[in-house]
Amino acid sequence: QTKTGIALLYDEVSENAYDIRLKLTKEVLTIQKQDVVCVSGSDHSAHHRTVTLRRQPVGGLGLSIKGGAEHKVPVVISKIFKDQAAEQTGMLFIGDAIIQVNGINVESATHEEVVHLLRNAGDEVTITVQYLREAPSFLKLPLGSPGPSSDHSSGTSSPLFDSGLHLNGNSTNTAPSSPSSPIANEPKYEKRWLDTLSVPLSMARISRYKTGTDKLRSNAFEVLALDGVSTGILQFYTAQESADWLRAMSTNISDLTLQNMKMANKCCSPSDQVIHMGWVNERLEGTDSSQLYKFKFLALKGSSFYIFSTPPTVSLYWVRAEKIYNLCEVLFKIHKLWLADDCWLQANFYLGIHQDFDFEDQRPYCFSVMVGHGKSHYFNVELGSELAVWEKSFQRAIFLEVQRTGSKTYMCSWQGDTLCFTVDFALGFTCFDSKTKNVLWRFKFSQLKGSSDDGKTRVKLLFQNLDTKQIETKELEFQDLTAVLHCIHSFIAAKVASVDPVFIDSQSIARKYMYSN
Repeated sequence: QTKTGIALLYDEVSENAYDIRLKLTKEVLTIQKQDVVCVSGSDHSAHHRTVTLRRQPVGGLGLSIKGGAEHKVPVVISKIFKDQAAEQTGMLFIGDAIIQVNGINVESATHEEVVHLLRNAGDEVTITVQYLREAPSFLKLPLGSPGPSSDHSSGTSSPLFDSGLHLNGNSTNTAPSSPSSPIANEPKYEKRWLDTLSVPLSMARISRYKTGTDKLRSNAFEVLALDGVSTGILQFYTAQESADWLRAMSTNISDLTLQNMKMANKCCSPSDQVIHMGWVNERLEGTDSSQLYKFKFLALKGSSFYIFSTPPTVSLYWVRAEKIYNLCEVLFKIHKLWLADDCWLQANFYLGIHQDFDFEDQRPYCFSVMVGHGKSHYFNVELGSELAVWEKSFQRAIFLEVQRTGSKTYMCSWQGDTLCFTVDFALGFTCFDSKTKNVLWRFKFSQLKGSSDDGKTRVKLLFQNLDTKQIETKELEFQDLTAVLHCIHSFIAAKVASVDPVFIDSQSIARKYMYSN
């Protein structure tokens, strides 16, 4: 998507926001700030401009001012009136900070002091200005062209209101003075939007939260490039604008990620393809609240689920993953969705295994990936559509791995005997002696009627005998019981999907709730 619009750049240190323009293309987000540039003539000072105004009997200097030292900002020109003295010079612009008045420096002056100086400066006023690129938004400076000649400014001087009418002063001239106009050889100036920062969107990430916390920024977010360069906090005037920009940028980042996946897959075997990858936030358990979340890059590739601190931009970097798990032995679970009526949905995707999480954080679109030995990773994404993609991608990656693998065998024991337990996509469950290889029992997936476990090492599997219709209980002990239970779930789900894919789609929590709302 391509998009252009006005936004604010929020400075967390000064707590001020500045007008900027955003330009979004397929590959880059560009931030522009307004500045005054010399378009012709010799520009002796790129930053400062000195202009002489002739006060007119009607309209005075033809400008209004705002700001002052009491608000920790310089006095700036807030209005320039059409066909009056300031506009006729062609060298003054809304947003110009007044540096000097008739040679007197006013950079640290209050609003009232500058008003008094301009009022009593005589019929010819020489001012030196410099465009204030980061004018705080509380000044509410217009971004457009000069306004109409009528001035409805407040007659009372105030730093946050336009002071204009009283700048006429006490002119001694009774006849109209000659208008202020640019001299032939004077440089010509224009106010333009200039590029100040370009952020590549390939492998970029977006955050609506204050760094590391679960505190949501109001109508604002930050975009960070792969190399760590940040846009700063982009703030929008309405929630709708913020949502539109968030979706547009996320779409472009996703499209570029898809391109990167296709490029990576050209170098990978058919059994080692990248199914999906992208940025998430991982909740850090047992840490102080200021570092509650951290960016992580996840990838589903071949037989494995990868967790990275930075994306694997080249094939050699895949070995640098912080964690690598076999896809047959993980369990994807959705925890939170934000519905249209702003209520929370707590969803348990798999009822056979239960694990409690602390849900005090206020982030929507949360999911966990449960791994071996009862451990879990808890993640959050920015959009409901991203959550739906992760759900579908995990499902697809796990099903493909089950079909490729065909079977998984685990060492186990019961009553002192060392056994092997195999989960087979075609045959179901088989238990055999690890030494003699003699099969002790075998059941189809459809014969499994229930299970229970002690949460540690021991599990009871309840099978129905096809001949007697009686339930037979088989007890086994595993070193990593969680991984085995996840594997059983993966194989059964893949088996159901191969028989009835429509049923599996109907169980999609994220797609069901996000798209219906």
